Amino acid sequence: MTARLDYYATSPVLLGKMLDLEQAVMTDGLGHGLLELVKIRVSQINGCVFCLDMHLRILQQAGERTDRIVLLSAWQEATIYTPCERAALAWAEALTRIATTHAPDMAYEGLRGHFSDEGIVQLTMAIVMINSWNRLVMGFRSLPRAPGLRG
Repeated sequence: MTARLDYYATSPVLLGKMLDLEQAVMTDGLGHGLLELVKIRVSQINGCVFCLDMHLRILQQAGERTDRIVLLSAWQEATIYTPCERAALAWAEALTRIATTHAPDMAYEGLRGHFSDEGIVQLTMAIVMINSWNRLVMGFRSLPRAPGLRG
């Protein structure tokens, strides 16, 4: 696989604004680990190797347990995720697959016991952002940094 275009070099102002929004989403109070789990799960669904590589490394460097990273694709069956994480992951899957799920009430209501209204908006924006990054990266075929993952 070869990269199609360097989107950041082509449109630095636009990408800078996207990075500013990403930073704003990541600096609010939901917790870095939770948001990284969500980013990995969304990137798994979308098949974005670049984002998977990046966010797996971030979680590893933060000291996340290997089993919690490896089992993320089977989070519904795994018992190692908290109820809060499970609610966030269900919402992430519902929004990522919105064409088929239509953001069901059950997934939304599952957030209520774990997040404030502001937290729900922040989580939703994090899901929107990683879906956007996945599409940007995959559309322009950005190459992951890990040598073993390059096509």
